[in-house]
Amino acid sequence: MKIAQNTVVTLHYTLSDAQGNLIEESREPMVYLHGGYQNTLPKIEEALEGKETGYTTTVQVEPEDAFGEYDPALVRMEERNRLPAQLEVGMQFEGAPEDGGESEESLIFTVTDIADDKVVLDGNHPLAGIALRFGLNVVDVRAASEEEVAHGHVHGAHGHHHGHDDDEGDDGDEFRTVPVQ
Repeated sequence: MKIAQNTVVTLHYTLSDAQGNLIEESREPMVYLHGGYQNTLPKIEEALEGKETGYTTTVQVEPEDAFGEYDPALVRMEERNRLPAQLEVGMQFEGAPEDGGESEESLIFTVTDIADDKVVLDGNHPLAGIALRFGLNVVDVRAASEEEVAHGHVHGAHGHHHGHDDDEGDDGDEFRTVPVQ
């Protein structure tokens, strides 16, 4: 079966920077619903469109087509006493951009430095500003179920599964912690 709109693609991947330094390698296969559901980067979908099981390729994705350019305005300094007592570099918090612009959308801030009474929080994605190389190996392609298409994501093994108590619109994000104002 060829990869097309409303197919479920299972693949192994490696993620490196443009110099070939390995950032991440899949231990479990990545499984996504193909066809513009925002389950993977559009450039990856574009590279895999029409391909079949066994296809292998490397795709370079520039920052503007991945996680955006690095924005120094998204780095902010906060008073240490505004954050939880147990604080470590790498912890993440949800908060509003400091500029209070038109968008009400919150960001995930990562603790990048802790010094005495100050904490540096970075609202950029950790891979912002980096050209990325994805090594892709398609291991399976199947037709999506009607339910998967309706929900816009894969169900079952390695995909999202709605339990009895889940809300229909739940996107499964469970990494959010403490709000930062």
